[in-house]
Amino acid sequence: MRTPIDLPIADLVPHGGRMRLLDRVLEGDAETLLAEVTVREDSLFFADGVVGGWVGIEYMAQAVAAWAGWHARLRGEVPKVGFLLGTRRYECSRPVFRPGECLRIEVHRQFFADNGLGQFDCTITIGTETVATAALTVFEPPAGQDVLRRGNTDG
Repeated sequence: MRTPIDLPIADLVPHGGRMRLLDRVLEGDAETLLAEVTVREDSLFFADGVVGGWVGIEYMAQAVAAWAGWHARLRGEVPKVGFLLGTRRYECSRPVFRPGECLRIEVHRQFFADNGLGQFDCTITIGTETVATAALTVFEPPAGQDVLRRGNTDG
């Protein structure tokens, strides 16, 4: 049974500023999470009056990050930085998302291993229509935040 999640997206996703694309997380459980975003003109990816359909993969990746962040919070930890490694497929029936459209992003964990590697099946719906699907492979390195802070030290 899913639990309502009443935490600001900023407490779940390590992205900040305009790079934080999701508006809110609605509910989740051990395997799934449901998030929402309303397409706005102030979106980082808004151009020529729309947001490209390809941005759906980033909405999905941030919903996976929110799932991981929520589970970190449940364990009393701070959400970690993770990485989208890729996808087996991304299918989107819409070339664009229009301002005002409310997208619901659902992620379902297939696996998330102790080494930080995971895979999630993801969907985006608008109303009752499924408009995008993907299987995302993600990685949450044990010291991800430290790696980003250090940067490249190889010269």
